[in-house]
Amino acid sequence: MVYRQTPAVEARLHDNRSRILAAARALVSEGGWAEAQVASVAATAGLATGTVYRYFASKAELFAEVLSAVSQREVDVLEGIAATGGDAHSRLHAAVAVFVRRAMRNPRLAYALIAEPCDKAIDEVRLQYRAAISAVISGLIAQGQASGQMRADMLADTAACFIVGGFMEGLIGPLSPLKQPLHSHPDPLACQRDVEALAEQMAHLAYASVGSPTVPRA
Repeated sequence: MVYRQTPAVEARLHDNRSRILAAARALVSEGGWAEAQVASVAATAGLATGTVYRYFASKAELFAEVLSAVSQREVDVLEGIAATGGDAHSRLHAAVAVFVRRAMRNPRLAYALIAEPCDKAIDEVRLQYRAAISAVISGLIAQGQASGQMRADMLADTAACFIVGGFMEGLIGPLSPLKQPLHSHPDPLACQRDVEALAEQMAHLAYASVGSPTVPRA
């Protein structure tokens, strides 16, 4: 006779998995990959350390899934923007600006997702999602080239890599003008204005690198 899990058991297992992933994401947001140990994840989730290993074979597997889930949400947002109406310039501007605003909600988490040294398995997932983000931007550039709104003398894929690398470095690199999370800033309103200015500047720079000089910007 084949054992089948009851709905109650399935719900409990799903709840445990969700709690583990939520705890891991919270710890990465606070201290990065190095500070988020499996024992700390278990304690935060209110579970035994051994329980975590029932769902994830290793720390790398757990955090690769955390990165995958968070990154996929960002890709989904960008794909949603790319699929809306409007010209390619407006959508490219919106995609970059929205990515910047969302990342600056938690710069520490953004650094972990984009550039923090980590296990190879985690880095492989990170590269997959960076490629997915570049693909969205590349598609917008290709549409802009087809409409004559963007320069045709460059490869869309190459231009997208340049743009994505630029705004990611601007967000988390050593020269980034914004390092402090909004919730801990002494003047949240001023910080929010700085974030908005940064988002707009990066979006304008992204278009300036690919925009056709013969097409006026809106």
